[in-house]
Amino acid sequence: KYGADASASSLESAASKDLQIVKARVAINYHLEPSKVIELYRTIGLGYEGSVIAPAVHETIKSVTARYTAEELITNREKVVNDISDLLKEKLQLRNIIIEAVAITDFDFSESFNSAIEAKVTAEQLKLKSERDLERIKVEAEQKVTQATAEAQAIRIQSSALKENPDVLQLRFIEKWNGILPNVYSTDQGINPFINVGASP
Repeated sequence: KYGADASASSLESAASKDLQIVKARVAINYHLEPSKVIELYRTIGLGYEGSVIAPAVHETIKSVTARYTAEELITNREKVVNDISDLLKEKLQLRNIIIEAVAITDFDFSESFNSAIEAKVTAEQLKLKSERDLERIKVEAEQKVTQATAEAQAIRIQSSALKENPDVLQLRFIEKWNGILPNVYSTDQGINPFINVGASP
């Protein structure tokens, strides 16, 4: 048993740097240093998992999680696991127990903290949406200003052309005229008919 690979797991509870309670399930794979098996058996006995490994895991989890805020434990998960693994290897190697792998299968926080994180994510999403909407409105406003400026410039050009050449207005009227004269017109003396030249007798 001492020379074979073995594993152990436990559910640990500790406090983060910002005093949030965090629970972590830790699983380790290890083996005993072959040349020290007899000495380990003589000094510790068969209960080394409970008397050596379990306290080392607990102390390591407490020590490492205290370095990080609860949010950092989530965002820097890989670094946290590496820190735990390095420290645990160092501690247990002194007791002739060689750690092969450490896995943190879960980080669990209080319901209030989970709600706070969810609210923060929602607020950030709403902020991002507001920024996108504001940018869109800004672009649309700039487009309208550009369009209005172009239309005003066109009107100024047309107005200038009319001032310089009054015949342009008459030419435009002729271009839009359908060629039909009115049948009647009014004067101060009354309404006089036009002769419709193009009509049949």
